Amino acid sequence: MKSGERNPPATAPSPISELNERSREIFRLIVDGYVQTGEPIGSRTLSRLLGQHLSPATIRNVMADLEEAGLLYSPHTSAGRLPTEAGLRLFVNGLLEIGNLAEAERHNLESLCAARGKSLAQALEEATSALSGLSHCAGVVVVPKTERPLKHIEFVHLGPGRALVVLVTEDGLVENRVIEVPLGLPPAALISAGNYLNARLVGRTIEEARTDIEDEVGSHKAQLDELTSRVVSTGLASWAGGDAESALIVRGQANLLEDVTALADLERLRSLFEMLETKETVLRLLDASKRADGVQIFIGADSHFFGVAGCSVIIAPYQNSREQIVGAIGVIGPTRINYARIIPMVDYTAKMIGRLIG
Repeated sequence: MKSGERNPPATAPSPISELNERSREIFRLIVDGYVQTGEPIGSRTLSRLLGQHLSPATIRNVMADLEEAGLLYSPHTSAGRLPTEAGLRLFVNGLLEIGNLAEAERHNLESLCAARGKSLAQALEEATSALSGLSHCAGVVVVPKTERPLKHIEFVHLGPGRALVVLVTEDGLVENRVIEVPLGLPPAALISAGNYLNARLVGRTIEEARTDIEDEVGSHKAQLDELTSRVVSTGLASWAGGDAESALIVRGQANLLEDVTALADLERLRSLFEMLETKETVLRLLDASKRADGVQIFIGADSHFFGVAGCSVIIAPYQNSREQIVGAIGVIGPTRINYARIIPMVDYTAKMIGRLIG
């Protein structure tokens, strides 16, 4: 924070419904100016924008009332006002007018995210990149762990100590994972491992069949040699193991650096990037999307989501063909992102992904 700057107050804001029309209009103009420039707006500028017979002194009185209500703060002792994070939250909930997604933006998202034989992971990555590019924020997507019934599984030799696990689900999705296998493993062992798992996995998810297979391999009931047993157990663990239920894809981090104006901003973003790499953040993103229908908006530390001031998250869930929420997609940016434009963009992208996976 620069010398002379002041922290936003922690005062609980008054409800939007308690503001009169004049206060609402002044508050709206201050928020609009903040979204466009990030700079505080003074009373003289507001007087010109309003085009009414309101003196700067009258506007200053209204701004002081809004500040006392916890909606505005002054970053400098002699500056104009900026919205607090709590004020932004009230603005988004009570005053924001959200329009429809522009036809050109809808077409761009659809063309960039067209499936064309891609795997689910590839389609989600491209959707995230497209959303990041159009919103000028960092795009994030929570990718669920695969739980679809399988149609086929195969191990492909890649070289000494490495093999590719290819899984084909009943609905046609193909997923690949590279695993480590014992050195010197003969190709015949990979074929045997695939045949063994295909006999037990077809029509079931890995989780559904995992315990039975592990019990068989562990007790040597399976008619497999030791090397093939290790491939089976290794391949299974590589696909279904680990603690995380989901993975997080982040695209467009550089967009978050465009508005950095102070060392404090850079430090805040560094902390945010660290949070994005944790399992807890993945689970919070997914849980947040499941708690309510539609787009969820989290503004700064006020949301208790990331606990990082100066950043906002807009996220929406996407569903599978059984109308189950299986993941979430959205953007992360500064608190002064264009909410009216980005909220419908996130909502449309989530619905589009639902159609792709459905």
